[in-house]
Amino acid sequence: MHARGHHVEAIYSPLRAEDGFVRELTEIGLPAVHVVDMHRAPGPSDLPAFSAIQRIIRGAEPFDVIHGHSSKAGALTRLRFPGRHVPRVYTPHAFRTMDPTLGRGGRLIYGAVETALAWFYTDHLIAVSEDERAHALSIGIPEARMSVVVNGVLAPSPEMAQTVRVSFGIPADAFVYGFIGRLAAQKAPERLLEAFQRVAHSVGNSHLVMVGSGEAEEELRRYIAESGLKERIHLTSAFTGPQAVCAFDLLVMPSRYEAMSYVMLEAAAAARPIIISNVGGAHTAVDHGENGFIVENSDDVSQLAKAMIAATDPERYAELAEAAEARKNRFTLGQMLDRTEEIYRRLAARRRG
Repeated sequence: MHARGHHVEAIYSPLRAEDGFVRELTEIGLPAVHVVDMHRAPGPSDLPAFSAIQRIIRGAEPFDVIHGHSSKAGALTRLRFPGRHVPRVYTPHAFRTMDPTLGRGGRLIYGAVETALAWFYTDHLIAVSEDERAHALSIGIPEARMSVVVNGVLAPSPEMAQTVRVSFGIPADAFVYGFIGRLAAQKAPERLLEAFQRVAHSVGNSHLVMVGSGEAEEELRRYIAESGLKERIHLTSAFTGPQAVCAFDLLVMPSRYEAMSYVMLEAAAAARPIIISNVGGAHTAVDHGENGFIVENSDDVSQLAKAMIAATDPERYAELAEAAEARKNRFTLGQMLDRTEEIYRRLAARRRG
């Protein structure tokens, strides 16, 4: 949006932001980037975060639209006093209620909060996939104030691929499985480590590169150290996802829930085959058996490991890679920006009118 000539200011929390994200954000050249501590879990710290966001909104130039992303920032940016206001847009990027491990009580509480915020404080909700839209309707979010705008990405550059491989001493002929994401329960990195332990014995020249950081990092590093495969499993946050993805032969996403993962789309734009659990958005980007595999969303990693092994067969991999190449232009950043800009303009015009 900044490149299209709009005045854009950003607010982010440093508590979960990776260095690469912060670096990329600051390099865009926005007129202002604001830092506000926001903890993932609800708690007393939400009050000072809410106050800080309100001060930023009041102190900046009058905005035409305020857009909150993900549940915490989405809630804190939408809450306001009744009456005339700057339109609020919300993109959940996977509702908490899409988590299959969430109990009935948690599902009711989070669902009630999302529904109340949607009815009383949200001018428009953007779902990033048909799966997320269907889920939103199932928890009572009004259809009239909702649109589907599928995420779009720039095609990652391959210029860092060799650097990534060399930095870990990965041989040129090795088959590299890749993971990109937050090291947290939602992304289920422990599933991938368990699956790779099974795969490593069958695919002797395989390596696993995991790019990310998060609350599970210490536990995962212990697992790697005790796995007997520490020379073939590489966990790092030194590279961003777009820098690393072209170093992979295949992306593996064992997530417990998603809406429409940017990581998945970046891999698709890089023409990389994908193995993904059956989560939101998976069927949008992956045609099972053609440019990848969609496996059971389960802590039993047998099916995941089997798919990882199957993908390394030279003839099978060539077919997967060819299909991935044919699909790499499906999800462009331009298409996403066009649809989002259309929503912004409609809301701004309604407010002015």
